[in-house]
Amino acid sequence: MQATQYEITLPADYDMGVIRHRVATRGHLLDDFPGLGLKAYLVRERSAGAPVNQYAPFYLWAAPEGMNAFFWGPGFQGIVDDFGRPRVLHWAGAAYGEGPAADAAPRYAARRRERIDADAPPGDAVARAVEAHGRLLREDGLVAAAVAVDPSRWELLTFGLWAGPAPGDAGDVFRVLRLSQPGRAALRHGRHWD
Repeated sequence: MQATQYEITLPADYDMGVIRHRVATRGHLLDDFPGLGLKAYLVRERSAGAPVNQYAPFYLWAAPEGMNAFFWGPGFQGIVDDFGRPRVLHWAGAAYGEGPAADAAPRYAARRRERIDADAPPGDAVARAVEAHGRLLREDGLVAAAVAVDPSRWELLTFGLWAGPAPGDAGDVFRVLRLSQPGRAALRHGRHWD
């Protein structure tokens, strides 16, 4: 599993209806995309109390070929054509699982990014994150969650999809406009090394 996200930060007075229309009219195009586990179409809006207006799709890839086909093909080029080329954040998957609300449509997503201290053994930090992930999977309202690592920045990512509001300590909170999940069943459950 690979996780990717790009953030398109928009002006404070940007009409976020443009993003909602984009997702409503184009989101279905990834509903059967090979190699895609899931794509959450995420937004944050100043009018709802967020610090910025932002379109920030999040992807979990079941196969690297699917990820490559998206980023080197017409899918991502549409983003580049409309918004310029954003920096793509990329993490290697460490764990995935589904929560008690796995069958519900997610309404919120939460993302926490944290550095792994330079003095900390990376394996220990990741193992602790995966252990916490196991507890997270039992939280009421959780649809699905993933843990991933960016070893270029030694950053841990915890990402969760929620049927209702995400817990207050969950990190950056986004609204989910849509979920494409053609390969969700192919995402490997549990920790991703053994």
